[in-house]
Amino acid sequence: MSGSEKVVIVGGGVAGLSCGQRLHQAGVPFTLLEGDDKPGGRVRTDEYEGFLLDRGFQVLLTAYPEARRSLDYNKLGLCAFTPGALIRSGGKFHRFVDPWRQPLQGFSSLFSPIGSFADKLRIAKLRSKVCRGSLFNIFHGPERSTLLELRELGFSPPIIEQFFRPFFGGVFLDSQLETSSRMLNFVFRMFSSGNVALPADGIGQIAKQLAMGLPKDSIQYKARVQSIEENRVSLTGGEEVEGAAIVLASGGEATARLVGKSFGPHHRRAVTCLYFRAQKSPLNEPILVLNGEGTGPVNNFCVPSLVSRRYAPPDQHLLSVTVLDDQNTVNLETAVLEQMRHWFGDQVKHWSHLRTYRIEEALPHQIAGRPPVFAQGKIRQGLYLCGDFCTQGSLNAAMYSGRLAAEEVAGDLAKVLV
Repeated sequence: MSGSEKVVIVGGGVAGLSCGQRLHQAGVPFTLLEGDDKPGGRVRTDEYEGFLLDRGFQVLLTAYPEARRSLDYNKLGLCAFTPGALIRSGGKFHRFVDPWRQPLQGFSSLFSPIGSFADKLRIAKLRSKVCRGSLFNIFHGPERSTLLELRELGFSPPIIEQFFRPFFGGVFLDSQLETSSRMLNFVFRMFSSGNVALPADGIGQIAKQLAMGLPKDSIQYKARVQSIEENRVSLTGGEEVEGAAIVLASGGEATARLVGKSFGPHHRRAVTCLYFRAQKSPLNEPILVLNGEGTGPVNNFCVPSLVSRRYAPPDQHLLSVTVLDDQNTVNLETAVLEQMRHWFGDQVKHWSHLRTYRIEEALPHQIAGRPPVFAQGKIRQGLYLCGDFCTQGSLNAAMYSGRLAAEEVAGDLAKVLV
């Protein structure tokens, strides 16, 4: 088959890899163009001084339906977080765990100062509500902001500020909780139905597994796309690649550049992740720590090397700090360490900084009532689009979007051949 009869996928992130996976399953040949030297896009893990550094704190929710469809969990060696969280509030840490997963500790959480007893009953009611029915009903049901939804459900201001804002603010990278209530219901269902996990060798193993399942030589690395025109993709080095169809799986900013539409910064959410090394972990279990005090730059903290020991050398630990809305922080590292000293004491003096990752296009905006700038699927004859920014911002959505684009492309090409 000639090159012009192949599908050209632009972008080797999870959406593009998932598109390639489905095309391969359908027997449709393709070439995937990736500008970097490895697959994954945002879902990458760097090796640095014996540590595994994910490009921003990311987790896999094992209940994600697309992940279950596309990934081999056993080969990923998934390692789970403790269900629930430690919440920093009033100068102390308070355990707030899932009573369905940890009944004994969950019972004690009923008497913690995080929220009222009525709030905890409302959480059980919310869990029951979101786990009923289909995901279709969730994404086509009534919509408002996450904050308004929580208020309408009757949750008290203390539990919203101490738990929901740092927890879902970290998930959505949205400290104002403007994100659609549909995403709240979906994500709460995923948390309720499965584990929060990391692959043993880093989040990048997800992309690596998808890439390894594609035909040999189907991915062309360091292939930076300059422009697209009709059925032709032009690379920065002067090479041109023709295809029977082109699938853009390159993220919102690159898509805007390639198709000629403006895509302002208000359509994306950024996040900053700082990594530190320490000989001693300030925690004794793989649990997420949330900032329920509403002060300081840190939104959440964890120790990935307690989830999987492979994240750090044998005699050290990897510490992860996630910061939202840090644009006005002059010296972020100093401010973070000062807050950590308030939390964990003098041991923080022995921490050393490894790397800071600023992810400018970490997630799309998902504000209630605002449709995506770009729609999933065909945008003109022979040109298709996929990615979490045109559906719902999540790893699951990226995989789902890639699969749908592949199925639409395969269907259209089959019609041409008839």
